[in-house]
Amino acid sequence: MKQFLVVEDNYDIANLVSMHLQDLGAEVQLASDGNVGLALAQKKRFDLIILDLMLPGIDGLEICRRLRGSNNNTPILMLTAKSAELDRVVGLEMGADDYLPKPFSVRELVARAKAILRRAETRDTPSATTEELRTGELLLDQSKRHVAIAGKVIDLTAREFDLLWHFATHPGQVFTRSQLLDSVWGYGHDGYEHTVNSHINRLRSKIENDPSSPTYILTVWGVGYKFSDQLSDT
Repeated sequence: MKQFLVVEDNYDIANLVSMHLQDLGAEVQLASDGNVGLALAQKKRFDLIILDLMLPGIDGLEICRRLRGSNNNTPILMLTAKSAELDRVVGLEMGADDYLPKPFSVRELVARAKAILRRAETRDTPSATTEELRTGELLLDQSKRHVAIAGKVIDLTAREFDLLWHFATHPGQVFTRSQLLDSVWGYGHDGYEHTVNSHINRLRSKIENDPSSPTYILTVWGVGYKFSDQLSDT
């Protein structure tokens, strides 16, 4: 049985979310305070944490930062009542796997939760396909989720790694933003294409010598993005 943790201080929202997650056959634990939520997440292994941004005690960003800082890679779906894109970007930078702005439909939350779980299961399942990839000065190790450029280790969030691996294993193939949402995020909804743009911009800032003139992830104007197929393995 899947184990979910919902850290949300709004009683009605927490119970509504819990009820629908239980319909997935999951056992759900609730916490209405940031400190309590962090303690539970550190003490017990969960398959998914649904984390509100604004909480009494410590906020969701700090919880996310501390968990990722201690190598706790439990998937995190962050809820935010704020409309500012900056708050969402910061949450993703801290290592959240996805975010959902309030007000949200419970149906969409359940769909996002399912998508995150599918990605986690795929990531944790041994594969007979290539686990290590070298192209140009870039080295990716899927099993260790390790990335290095010219021998220098690059720190990526889980989603950034998934996005880079998807690109690198399909060199030369052009992807629209919607296709990337479907393949990497596990869902495709109009209006979320800016999420792809934000991730690619941050990914370029980490792996490109000059993000304004990228070598690896190229823009195909009017269509989307592709990974260069003009690099030689080293």
